[in-house]
Amino acid sequence: MTSRLAQLNDFGQSPWLDNIRRDFTRSGQLRRLIDEDGLRGETSNPTIFEKAIGGSDLYDDSIKTLIGKGVTAIQAILDALIIEDIQDACDVFSGVYKSTDRLDGYVSIELPPDLARDTQASITEGRRLWKLVDRPNCYVKVPATAQGLPVIRTLISEGINVNITLMFGHEYYERVIDAFFAGLEDRLANKQPVDHVRSVASCFVSRIDTETDKRLQELIQKTSDGALRAKAQALLGKTAIANSKRLYAVFLRSVKSERFAKLQAAGARVQRPLWASTSTKSPAYPDTYYVDALIGPDTVDTMPQATIDAFRDHGTLARTLDTGMAEAEAEIASLEALGISLQSVTDKLLDDGIVLFAKSWDELRQAVQKKVDALRSVSAASKG
Repeated sequence: MTSRLAQLNDFGQSPWLDNIRRDFTRSGQLRRLIDEDGLRGETSNPTIFEKAIGGSDLYDDSIKTLIGKGVTAIQAILDALIIEDIQDACDVFSGVYKSTDRLDGYVSIELPPDLARDTQASITEGRRLWKLVDRPNCYVKVPATAQGLPVIRTLISEGINVNITLMFGHEYYERVIDAFFAGLEDRLANKQPVDHVRSVASCFVSRIDTETDKRLQELIQKTSDGALRAKAQALLGKTAIANSKRLYAVFLRSVKSERFAKLQAAGARVQRPLWASTSTKSPAYPDTYYVDALIGPDTVDTMPQATIDAFRDHGTLARTLDTGMAEAEAEIASLEALGISLQSVTDKLLDDGIVLFAKSWDELRQAVQKKVDALRSVSAASKG
């Protein structure tokens, strides 16, 4: 019997894993997910690497080897550890990359979050990481900040695959699509091919409900108006899915545009929406709540292992993404009518996401520094 997760591919949706660890990659577990569950890709971020490297001893031998070779700079050690993990995963996914004609089989590596507001430094780092990984099925992750838009355009124009991350609202998405199209147009203007350049736009989901539900609960607690309270209660857990459907509508409009038709005629492929943060954060909602609600063509859903296991066990298979689009807009309008601005929510979540990843990045560097200091102390003691 075909895995329920694998059947997402029948709906035009590619399931990806939102995690990376070298023991998982090298033990054959990642390969089994590909073979048995139709897994099509993998994403990483600073938080994932902080847990993998800082929270285990899996990387200690590699750190010892690097120290033995005279590599002591923390950034150089981080580069070596992270790049090796990305390369290993890319190699496992190489068959998917080939069999899907470069649609899937990608592994994402993120720009350091402290560069999120620095355009030129991000371009330089994006080029550096792309060269270091040296795999055609790699995505460089660029945040959807105002400063990130020129980065997207430049990297795409240079043939570097880009995963736009930390994208929450439709205003961001429209600008992201424009940057992607502009990068492809720059390539064509320079008589360069566009058929191999790929991009996804990571639309974050559950965090929308975490923030809007918080604001709705505050309104519920403060108001003495029964009708107002009922309206707010009816919107709990609705905004994230409604916002995702709005984002999908932006995508559908973009691929039907004359601008994309010209690019497509030259061999360009669509920039697919990627649903990120699809694990439920609130126990009030089912564990497959967001995955069930966002199944549709030309999309990716990247899930942590727990959500993958849950969907495999009891997820609901149905084309849900492009249904109820008018209702989704009505729910957003109702939210705004209550005085809760969705744009203020998405702006805050972008800023919060950068801070969160920057914190994880700092913690990762500190953890590696502690490991280096400890291992060097052990080595010095053994010599003494």
